[in-house]
Amino acid sequence: DTQTKPENGRVEAERLVNQGARMLLGSFDSGSTNAMVSVAQQKRVPFLIDIAAADPITANVAKSVKEGQQKVQYVYRNFPTGSGFGRRAVQYFDEIFKEAHASPKRVVLMYCNDLFGQNQARGFQAAHKAANPSWEIVEAIPWPEPPSDLATEVSKAKAAKPDVIAPITRPASALLLFPEIRKQRIEMMGVVGPGSPGLYEAGQLAALKEDLEYVLTSVPWANFKNPRTNAVGDDYRKRSGGRTFDTNSGYSYDAVLVVADVLERAASLADPDAIVDAMRATSFTGGLMQYAGPVTFNELGDNPNAIPTMIQILGQKPVAVWPKDAALQKFVFPRPRA
Repeated sequence: DTQTKPENGRVEAERLVNQGARMLLGSFDSGSTNAMVSVAQQKRVPFLIDIAAADPITANVAKSVKEGQQKVQYVYRNFPTGSGFGRRAVQYFDEIFKEAHASPKRVVLMYCNDLFGQNQARGFQAAHKAANPSWEIVEAIPWPEPPSDLATEVSKAKAAKPDVIAPITRPASALLLFPEIRKQRIEMMGVVGPGSPGLYEAGQLAALKEDLEYVLTSVPWANFKNPRTNAVGDDYRKRSGGRTFDTNSGYSYDAVLVVADVLERAASLADPDAIVDAMRATSFTGGLMQYAGPVTFNELGDNPNAIPTMIQILGQKPVAVWPKDAALQKFVFPRPRA
């Protein structure tokens, strides 16, 4: 998934199945992953999603099986869903504000208007409505992804007088959004994201530099309090030319471990339904990411124990800061005034 074009996901999935693949693994972009699902279901090839958050990817398959339109669900996911991101984001926002003895009231949600961004935004808004916290989402501002300019959207956010901007970005839109926020000199307590890919990557940090300092964002993150994670992270850094063992590399690593566990327990590797039976019975505790419990799969095919961690860019490095049992450093909020 290097181009985020859904048709490429479908074509590549078909190619792999035609070459004899017994399982599929992937694929990062929700649109591409969704395109792969139809191939997995049609060809009866078990598919473990390692990265892709949009709820409908698994929910639509589960619904079609429940209604008798399809016999078996072949698609499962070990990654937080958009609705799961939303619930945890509202929880983490509340906990961090309380811990910081801060009382922001006005939050502006800004998001990329693609499948991923729409789903993340809906999940955050639904969770906010259900929790009814002391802060309001006073404005929700989408932009077409990828954007050519975000000056108008940032100006609209500024006019809403936010205490916090909550962005859901893609790497391309982040390169425009954060410099524009600085340029327009928005007075606020800070930037706290409900869940966005890429802000922790070396390329983003190098390009955005100080514009990312003190930004908080909720992302799936490695459990660096686990000695095994640190060992793998050090090895990965050496092999990859200095990259951090992060959301993408970490969940992909865990996915391979889960697939190995499933295949070792399957009664037959020649029978896709036997592999699905083993998938459904999964209770894997050997993962390196931050989980709320073992890797299991619920009635939708999702892992309910896949949870995000709030990280913050401090000293130009991504650091886990919340929840407390995952934190390696104390967060900084509100951010220092320039």
